[in-house]
Amino acid sequence: MVFSVKLIIVSVKFYRKNINVKILQKIKFKNFQYDIFVSIYFNLKNMKATLTTILLFLFTLSFSQNYKTLIGEADAFYKNKEYKKSVEKYNEAFSIEQKSPEDFYNAACSAALLGNKKVAFQWLQLALNKGWSNVNHLTSDTDLKSLHNDKKWPILVSDMQKVVDAREAKYDKPLQAKLLALFEEDQTIRKEYIKAQKDYGNQSKIVDSLGKVMMHKDSINLGKVTEILDKYGWVGVDKVGGQANQTLFLVIQHSDLKTQQKYLPMMREAVKNNNASSSALALLEDRVALGEGKKQIYGSQIGYDNTTNTEYVLPLEDPDNVDKRRATVGLGPLADYVKRWNIIWNVEEYKKQLPEIEAKSKR
Repeated sequence: MVFSVKLIIVSVKFYRKNINVKILQKIKFKNFQYDIFVSIYFNLKNMKATLTTILLFLFTLSFSQNYKTLIGEADAFYKNKEYKKSVEKYNEAFSIEQKSPEDFYNAACSAALLGNKKVAFQWLQLALNKGWSNVNHLTSDTDLKSLHNDKKWPILVSDMQKVVDAREAKYDKPLQAKLLALFEEDQTIRKEYIKAQKDYGNQSKIVDSLGKVMMHKDSINLGKVTEILDKYGWVGVDKVGGQANQTLFLVIQHSDLKTQQKYLPMMREAVKNNNASSSALALLEDRVALGEGKKQIYGSQIGYDNTTNTEYVLPLEDPDNVDKRRATVGLGPLADYVKRWNIIWNVEEYKKQLPEIEAKSKR
């Protein structure tokens, strides 16, 4: 959601004139982002803002949304193997914000696949500086294979290991190692599966074969993760680090409905205690809702139509307000999210198609 200059100017003018809410509700704008405007207006009212704080608030909000949009586009280009465009979008995003170690790491993968080693190493160093700590994933990630023969590679790996050792001195090392190994098991097979889908199609024998292997691995991983959850609870980042902590969510997300239902309350509590991500919880909430025959809340779950060979957003509650709900849990606009599946989000068209989508998802 990118805020236009017009939207910002009108919001400020209405705020400074102290327009009453009842009047606002009667105003009709043509081709105007009314909901966003009202949100900005009332944030300003609540802040009792000066002109300086008005501008700071609006431009911070605008830049934040711009960043998420660009990162979403970069990720979509990566998934489509358009690495040059992906790198360009990451560059644009980092001119706005440089906070996320995960985004820098993913950007480095695109740069490495493009063959731009210099930029790849720069972004990996920034990922390290900002907290990236999974050395095992770094050294086994095939996206970075082109960097392995460079003289900078062993230095980077060594530097990362030193930082990790210092940071993780108080971690439960055996538990962290176990979870990181499970992370690799979970993600490696999925990368192979997704690549096969793109290369050979969803109905191919190799995709079917990899799907069975993935289900078998998921079953084994689930047994190990539920044992950890039952013994230690939802272990926080402070105990095992971010990547290991994320493993708990990933394995439960990829499990059966009964297991998801069992551990969903535990993850909700973990989010309250800052031991799990609210955006990850949103994905699990969606998956459980659909499994129970309800509509998803955040639009995170995507279906595949074997007849048309296209993806679509599975049944969604109140599509008009989905971006508001996504924003509350740290997720970017749905239109940006679904681009990675080459879906063009049009809320009015989606509402028309929703009965058909609901019927299709029940088959």
